[in-house]
Amino acid sequence: MGQLDGKVAVVTGGNSGIGLAIARAFSVEGAQVSIFGRDAESLEATRSELASNCLTAVGDVRSLGDLRMLVEETYEAFGAIDILVVNAGGATIESFDEVDEESFNYQSDVNFKGAFFTIQAALPMLSKGSSIILTSSSANCRAAPGMSVYGAAKAAVRSLARSLAVEFAERGIRVNVLTPGPVETAAYARTGLSASKIAEFQQSQAAQSPMGRIGQPSEIASAALFLATQSSSYMTGAELVVDGGITQI
Repeated sequence: MGQLDGKVAVVTGGNSGIGLAIARAFSVEGAQVSIFGRDAESLEATRSELASNCLTAVGDVRSLGDLRMLVEETYEAFGAIDILVVNAGGATIESFDEVDEESFNYQSDVNFKGAFFTIQAALPMLSKGSSIILTSSSANCRAAPGMSVYGAAKAAVRSLARSLAVEFAERGIRVNVLTPGPVETAAYARTGLSASKIAEFQQSQAAQSPMGRIGQPSEIASAALFLATQSSSYMTGAELVVDGGITQI
């Protein structure tokens, strides 16, 4: 038997990187998984990989209409939502004086507004005993050059989890934060940096870790699985940091 047999999980940003690794891990453990993302091609590849355990929906977390569609389609297909992984996000790496309104709005909306309204859309369909997992970032508590907007938005996500843990306690819904450090994913290609700058950035991050490397998506997925199951039944409002020790030293 899998740890998530009979459970239904929604994963935003589940078509690549950390989100995809989480969707895979949940599916292996028996969950039916609903995956939300902006890229139809990668969503279809994910649906084919996970087969009958998987529903996919194309949309943008910045659109409240798209989020309502995700929740409605998931409920129609599976009849419940037991686990909500609020994972979609994105960063643009640029110095403070280079940030324009468009860049600010994108990073604020995709990381914080999207997280807030994903939960609001799903709340009526969440079962008692559900687990909400918000993906933050170690940038929420440490300085990272060129990531002032992203770090602030991810700190807002951490704060939101504390508030909702209290607000949802009477509903029997747990709310926790998963905080990865630097992880090897394709997301770096969307930061606006060149390939050489990405390699330089990753090397600098690895050098700050006592483990001497950046993480793998599967390592973050293992932590998400813990937060999704009854193994973490006495945890709410907490932050599980999986960063190779970068924020601990």
